[in-house]
Amino acid sequence: MTIPIKINFRDIDPSPAVEADIRKHAEKLEEFDNRIHWCNVSVESEGKHQRTGRLYKIVINVGLPGKTITVNRAGPHNEAHSDIYVAIRDAFNALGRQVEDHARVRRDDVKTHEVPGSGRVVRIFPDEGYGFIETASGEEVYFHRNSVVEGDFAKLKVDSEVRLEIAYGESDKGPQATTVKPIGKHHIVG
Repeated sequence: MTIPIKINFRDIDPSPAVEADIRKHAEKLEEFDNRIHWCNVSVESEGKHQRTGRLYKIVINVGLPGKTITVNRAGPHNEAHSDIYVAIRDAFNALGRQVEDHARVRRDDVKTHEVPGSGRVVRIFPDEGYGFIETASGEEVYFHRNSVVEGDFAKLKVDSEVRLEIAYGESDKGPQATTVKPIGKHHIVG
């Protein structure tokens, strides 16, 4: 699919080479999301800068189903934008990241970090090197001395509060804690 592109030049003469470069960058946007309906690009001259001369500002609007994404490179002057092709590249790179992020959210492909569960030690067998933790939901979870972070197994007692990560299906005897970290008032830091 070819994205319909509208290009406007402000305070600058139109250039077939610049238009071709813009179209090339716009077509690459389809790699991030193939549902782009339209793309409007404004190429503006920001006048003369003291050291570099003329700087270029690129404003891009892209239409997606239910959303318009805009890149407007405002802020401190970037002297590299005295080269119109660098200004175009930077604007489309920023737009590409936003379109890609929008596509990830739409696909529900956003990274989420699970909060570790918490619980308290209900039984511990120090000589055998294992114990059991009861989670807030009442589930009983097995843990081994090797799953306790920083070698704190010896410091655990019945009623010690812990954070834990649980693996399900690892054992035929039920859930097992893969990581146990002592916390709270019952954990004596020594």
